[in-house]
Amino acid sequence: MKKENLSWILRLIISALFILSAVAKLYPSPYFAISTFEVKQLYPLGFSEGLAPYFSRILIGIEFALGISILLKDYLKKITIPATILLLAVFVIHLSYTTFISGNAGNCGCFGELLPMTPVEAIIKNIIAIGLLVWLFKLLPADKKSNFWLLKSVGLGCVLALFMLAPIRPVAENIEAPISEMQENLGIVADSTSLLTTEVPEVEVSPVEIPKPEVVANTSKIEEETPKKVKSGYEKYFPGIDNGKKILCYFVPGCDHCMDTAKELNEMRKKDKNFPPVFVIFMNEEPEKIPTFFEFAGTKFPYKMIDVIPFWTELGSGRDTPGVKYLWNGNEFKYYDGISDNKFNGTEFKKLIKKPYSELKK
Repeated sequence: MKKENLSWILRLIISALFILSAVAKLYPSPYFAISTFEVKQLYPLGFSEGLAPYFSRILIGIEFALGISILLKDYLKKITIPATILLLAVFVIHLSYTTFISGNAGNCGCFGELLPMTPVEAIIKNIIAIGLLVWLFKLLPADKKSNFWLLKSVGLGCVLALFMLAPIRPVAENIEAPISEMQENLGIVADSTSLLTTEVPEVEVSPVEIPKPEVVANTSKIEEETPKKVKSGYEKYFPGIDNGKKILCYFVPGCDHCMDTAKELNEMRKKDKNFPPVFVIFMNEEPEKIPTFFEFAGTKFPYKMIDVIPFWTELGSGRDTPGVKYLWNGNEFKYYDGISDNKFNGTEFKKLIKKPYSELKK
């Protein structure tokens, strides 16, 4: 095969690799995907909440720019190939450090949520890409007359396109659904003020019947089958959530998998009159999509919206959306998350919420 043909094959492979990597970091929604990348990759490196949104968009824009520039002849050997090798080398060092500290677990984020990849797999991929670039560098002749402004325009254009596609938004305040919307799910959230101002209707009090000893014995037996009430930590979002059976979900407004899970929960709720009330914690990304989210789900669940870092902290290290927790008196008995092995299983969940405490505590 001629050197020229081989060099073009290598350039196409490398270009596709970088463009795919950039596109994958915008899947399934630019805001959701970029926020996930920031939390999982940039915040652990010490980037502040104010700086991370800028750096993430610049980095993804550079990936797009390198994917395009590798197909141009302008300063290919002097700038593009060395810059690409340098970027890959930085990724390899970062991933090696991450693997050494945290082990080879979870999705490294190189291809976003589109193609999950462990850190070791990403290291191998990057080393192979560096090898292809070195090979390409040796095959290519010296750069001829080049247009630096074209190269510069491609870089700036790709970065600016990312900021236009996913503009940085100011942090919004937490938002709650109004009480009227919450009643649809039988899980009314109220604060102490509203409780104090609510009128209590007068009721007729009937004589109290003293239960027989055997009845008391049976009642205590029933109480033993109920888990002891504990503080889950979610009362700050939904007062009363530690009473009885509840379902707590971690959703992102623009996440298709989250919407599917919410819809499935609503379908289960409609078929079971004793289905536990559902509460939702939304990540503060694309809040304007919340009405569409509930429209797709077919109901409006009580919800609270919190900022990106607190959301991922609440979700838990190594976990992903959609997250679904089964709580009983504040005790956590099941936690589904992500779209892989531990994803929400409706068939299993219907059986789980019917189990008595004696079976759950085994």
